[in-house]
Amino acid sequence: MRYSVDVVRIRENSIQLNGWAIGKTPEAKISYRVEDQNRRPIDHKYVSTRRDDVSQIYFKKTVERDLGFDIQFPYERGKDYYLVICGDGRKIRIKYNEDLIAKRSSVAHKRKQKIKDLMNMETVHVAWDFFKENGLKALILKSRHKIQGLDNDYDYAEWWNLTKPTKEELAAQREAVFPEMPKFSIVIPVFKTPEKYLREMLDSILDQTYKNWELCVADGSPAGQSVERILKKYAEEDSRIRYRVLGKNLGIAGNTNAAMEMAEGDFIVLADHDDRMTPNALYEFAKAINENPGVDVLYSDEDKLDMDGGALFDPHFKPDFNPDLLTSVNYICHLLAVKRVLVSWAGGFKEEYDGAQDYDFIFRCTEQAKKICHVPRVLYHWRCHQDSTASNPESKLYAFEAGSRAIMAHYERMGIQAENVEKGVDYGIYHTKFVINGNPLVSVVIPNKDHTRDLDQCIRPMMTKGTYKNLEFVVVENNSTDPQTFSYYEKIQKEFPNVRVVRWEREFNYAAINNFGVGFAKGEYLLFLNNDVEMIAENFVEEMLGFCQRDDVGCVGARLLYEDDTIQHAGVVVGFGGIAGHTFIGLHKAENSYFHRAMCAQDYSAVTAACMMSKKSVFEKAGGFTEELAVAFNDIDYCMKVRSQGKLVVYAPYAVLHHYESKSRGLEDTPEKVARFNKEVAIFAKRWPDILKKGDPYYNPNLTLRKSNFSLRDLKKEKIGEPYKLEVPLD
Repeated sequence: MRYSVDVVRIRENSIQLNGWAIGKTPEAKISYRVEDQNRRPIDHKYVSTRRDDVSQIYFKKTVERDLGFDIQFPYERGKDYYLVICGDGRKIRIKYNEDLIAKRSSVAHKRKQKIKDLMNMETVHVAWDFFKENGLKALILKSRHKIQGLDNDYDYAEWWNLTKPTKEELAAQREAVFPEMPKFSIVIPVFKTPEKYLREMLDSILDQTYKNWELCVADGSPAGQSVERILKKYAEEDSRIRYRVLGKNLGIAGNTNAAMEMAEGDFIVLADHDDRMTPNALYEFAKAINENPGVDVLYSDEDKLDMDGGALFDPHFKPDFNPDLLTSVNYICHLLAVKRVLVSWAGGFKEEYDGAQDYDFIFRCTEQAKKICHVPRVLYHWRCHQDSTASNPESKLYAFEAGSRAIMAHYERMGIQAENVEKGVDYGIYHTKFVINGNPLVSVVIPNKDHTRDLDQCIRPMMTKGTYKNLEFVVVENNSTDPQTFSYYEKIQKEFPNVRVVRWEREFNYAAINNFGVGFAKGEYLLFLNNDVEMIAENFVEEMLGFCQRDDVGCVGARLLYEDDTIQHAGVVVGFGGIAGHTFIGLHKAENSYFHRAMCAQDYSAVTAACMMSKKSVFEKAGGFTEELAVAFNDIDYCMKVRSQGKLVVYAPYAVLHHYESKSRGLEDTPEKVARFNKEVAIFAKRWPDILKKGDPYYNPNLTLRKSNFSLRDLKKEKIGEPYKLEVPLD
């Protein structure tokens, strides 16, 4: 017999246990009872639950009988209780009391439990599949990252309890008066909602600290299955609650539109019938509206809520509005508020996008919004069902297909030509292939000092295997000393007439060298490459060019991997380590990143110039690279100048190359180099103080600046929203 008690909770005067137990076969009979400290049976509530995960792991199939349990029994402080599980001729007795439960809630016990959780058949199966696809080294790396994750200072539930509003803060919010007190119309479509879940949502609305709201509910449940009894009771007790019984199901789009038609407020707030809002949700939105005059659309961070409503997990801390991330995944989702006049103009939900109707709606609203505001606080708890897109995207393939069509419709409205939108790294994650307009010349600018083998590995595959052919190469020779280097230059220029070598005869200055090379470039687009990069994706130029040709995009970066296929660059966050740093460094290419961000096209504040494409017109308007930044941060500074033109900086994850990292230049390993680096840190900080003070808009203030993996802020060392302190003096 195998068993696991996954969740243990004390709630007022009861103990609740959730878990599973199985015998050698799916048909094996398992029984449960609860005993007191004298081994006498005591009354308890028992509900069997489905555990398809358990049946798939241990029996390789979904079995018809329930394998899980939910057991609740009365509890008195100071007494011992036992859960007795019987099956396959065995009897297991598990002791519970207040001290043991508290001990099991400790950090040390949770760490042990996490280790225990890894030691199961599911882990074995997942590890074996990963090993077969990626090899032993990758498996070892992934395992190390898993184990390192056990040492995080907090799990999310602890972190949430430390950061959620206090009773005093909530009380102050109830008394707050803003210059503008917008009315929120909370719109909820209802369909055969379990009473418990519906009441929890309604109660979470009644508990709002901000009071200028109305609730509009449309019940599309079939005749005889309406929840009118519950809605009527709530409406009688609070006049702000209104509802319609539709008598039939109009679909998620139709039901939502019916609820919207009832709305009279300034902003429409979308919510699902079985989730929960935090008590400060509407207050935070009202505060943001007052701080951001003219805002049309607001959205917040969110997390997930387990089925019994007792556990929060999987928080999604989002960036500020990120249009390219939105075409990769519906990252906005909940909580969403849209000005009612904008909803009227954009139109309501469309039934042809059912399954992704909110995705399509968000596109149409954000396309027309003058100002979009992200509130970086968790204001919504999304209840996670086994068959919902919250926990199992593959269970709703039709939703994925509807999402793909919504993205294509968005491109058509925006005048962006896309070939198709296909499945990305997972369901719900999208990869767009854009139409390349014409056959523009791309000028590839590569500084080089000796290291001809690396240079050849950079150029030759692009010429012989790369799928984009209209290229010219400008190799900027930078004080090479090996005679064979110059022999190579002669050879490569004869072999490939589109390769040109020009000479830089001054001291090393990466910014100046690239500016010099651009002076010889004839292309409409510039592709800056280090000499120590090597193509992996044969179409990487097209992947970058597809973004770069858009009018709203100024430059594009690639996904760069170290030689061992771990991530070297997947975008840049300004603030990492004090100034700027790459995201997801050291994560294996096959590992899952934070909400798959490493595999999502998205906008960042900066990307590395080790592989960066930019329009030549944008480059010239920006004044090229800032030559005062001779070595460090000149590419980050350039991206900041691009953004100051109102252009986007895009990360293209399917443009993949190896980057062997600074083979030519060497490390910052001398006092002179360290002094120069510190000077350039100070220069960058003086040029761009606002983003360092306020934080990177494409990151989230709840996430740490000390690591590159998007983990929670360490509250012992970092206050929420506080920048990482520079150790380098700025004068």
